[in-house]
Amino acid sequence: MNQIPNTFGIQASASQLFSYSSVEELQTLIREQRLTLPILHVGAGSNLLFTKDYEGTVLHSEIRYIRVMEEDVRQVIVAVGAGVCWDDFVAYGVEHGWQGAENLSLIPGEVGSAAVQNIGAYGVEVADLILSVSGVDLRSGELCQWQREACGYAYRYSIFKQPEMKHYAVTEVVFRLSKEVKPSLSYQGLADAVARSGAPCTLQTIRQAVIDLRQSKLPDPELLGNAGSFFTNPVVSQQQAEALRSSYPQMPAFPTADGRVKLSGGWLIEQCGWKGRALGDAAVYEKQALVLVNKGRATGEEIFRLSEEIIRSVKEKFGVTLSREVNVF
Repeated sequence: MNQIPNTFGIQASASQLFSYSSVEELQTLIREQRLTLPILHVGAGSNLLFTKDYEGTVLHSEIRYIRVMEEDVRQVIVAVGAGVCWDDFVAYGVEHGWQGAENLSLIPGEVGSAAVQNIGAYGVEVADLILSVSGVDLRSGELCQWQREACGYAYRYSIFKQPEMKHYAVTEVVFRLSKEVKPSLSYQGLADAVARSGAPCTLQTIRQAVIDLRQSKLPDPELLGNAGSFFTNPVVSQQQAEALRSSYPQMPAFPTADGRVKLSGGWLIEQCGWKGRALGDAAVYEKQALVLVNKGRATGEEIFRLSEEIIRSVKEKFGVTLSREVNVF
């Protein structure tokens, strides 16, 4: 059985499943025409929901290295294989005194998928740290590289999420991290957690505070199947936000750099009465309404139906359409 890795714990298999540990190994698979179309490239499966088996080839990177390319007294440029566990890389940076990724501690997944999704938390996005992304064209085996500016990064978005980019596999990400510790504590909840710890504000203190915050609000996929935030926080026009605030003055709202307003998707879902509710074994997590969980034997179809019901009710109550952060197959 070619069981596809996924943190929801959904039983789904692929027609073919290949892991590779080097660019050359991936190019050999392509050259020998061993890949049945369509092709899906996965990391740890932390952002996937399978509603059925995948009729095609699933690829998984096991390219795992952390290599310093350049270094001076102020910064370090480091190349990381796409198959490295994201949190392992964060921990490695903190241990070496490299500032930048500590706010992104404990986010599940691998380095390659982090660059594709533009993961973010506590006031930091991974795009803030990336210099370039390298990959392989799965049609030809050709090597490709995209500088950060070409990646089209925006909130939970990159060009790699576009359908026409699905035939590229990310193999390496290059990061710039700082050796001058300037903590990013713009997120008030994190600043408060660091202050409560009573410890000096070091990278390790910040990392531990982030870990504690995430563990207090988010379930461990090893214990309760989930993919983290199932929905993105919706971004609306200032006019729509003001209209909603007139009816719901307590509604959380955050201005964005482009003049729009980001709303709390979790708050919207909670106001619709979904927090903690279940449809069979598919449920909304009782501590964070953005997270959908598999309480035991939920199928991907059941979790998808639950998400449809949530989207429908939020649209009816607030006129806001939620978008799934999780990729559904």
